[in-house]
Amino acid sequence: MELQEVITRRDLRAFVRFPDSLYKGCPQYVPALHSDQMHTLTRDASLEYCTHKMWLVTEGREVLGRICAMINPHYNERYGKKCVRFGWFDCVNDPKVAEMLLGAAEKWGKEQGMERIHGPLFFNTLGKQGMLVEGFENVPPFNCIYNYPYYNELVQGYGFEKECDWVQYRMQSQLGIPEKAKRVAKLVMERYNLHFGSLDALKKDKALVRKFFHVYSESFKDKVYNFIPFTDAEIEQEARTVLPFINDRDSVIVLDENEEIVAFGICMPSMSKALQKARGRLFPFGWWHLLRARSDFSLMDLMINGAVPEWQNKGVSSIYYQKMAEKAIQYNYGDSISNPQIESNSAANIWNAYPGHTLYMRRRCYIKDIR
Repeated sequence: MELQEVITRRDLRAFVRFPDSLYKGCPQYVPALHSDQMHTLTRDASLEYCTHKMWLVTEGREVLGRICAMINPHYNERYGKKCVRFGWFDCVNDPKVAEMLLGAAEKWGKEQGMERIHGPLFFNTLGKQGMLVEGFENVPPFNCIYNYPYYNELVQGYGFEKECDWVQYRMQSQLGIPEKAKRVAKLVMERYNLHFGSLDALKKDKALVRKFFHVYSESFKDKVYNFIPFTDAEIEQEARTVLPFINDRDSVIVLDENEEIVAFGICMPSMSKALQKARGRLFPFGWWHLLRARSDFSLMDLMINGAVPEWQNKGVSSIYYQKMAEKAIQYNYGDSISNPQIESNSAANIWNAYPGHTLYMRRRCYIKDIR
């Protein structure tokens, strides 16, 4: 077995395509589009300030594992830490392969003056993060990691311990929200003279789009564990890639009497089955599967929701939850799956009040001291 750094375009293609063979025949795995992964690993907006390196473990011409090590200086400065993060960690069930991969990321981190290594994480807070530890029988949302159960044994065997967990719930959309939440929503709307805006209209105004993502960043920066505020370049990138999939049919934005953004709830039909059919490729027919998925409401992904800092703790969340529940009935949604939320965040407890909810997945960030 040989450890090799990913340097050439050919190496990168092998890096991106390795999960195709590793997860062949796995009904739960959702492949990312190869073109998206190639772009992310070479031209992502976060690479304006993040540094990263990638490695493969090979045996002859066969790839046995991959890993990406990253340093996000904004994270380290914000939290006063010296951490290297790892992501894109995939390997066969062999402790030696895992040791070679994790060891390469650890060694590089030490050389850069880092004191801890944690992951799996993305460059920033926008990408896939958290190793699956519960819910292996379920298909994840397209923006979440899926991994075999043995991954956890491999990283723990290398000395990693739990840093934090994220949880996801599955809800029966047609059951609506609790009556208490409906009453609160009505009272808050009337008290503060709030109303619903149009995301379809917002998308046509570039200034409003940028403002929306700035609000999104501000909403989470002091509330979400390890959150990293977005740069202007990251906001521009997110707007280009995410907004085409958002509309008034399945998402909500709340405005005050001055047309300022108060809160939002972003939901969309699940892309997971379509991506499974696409098998990592947009052509020749991948685009068709993704296009058809946009009008399939049999399973919904609750992507993000939040409120502007000055509106938090005023009950505005009940407003967009109620409106999204109304849309679920109007468009006959199937079940909905929540986005990962840190288990220590009180916002994650909101789902416990919903009828028909079940824990769908639990994912974990691991950490190790490398001083």
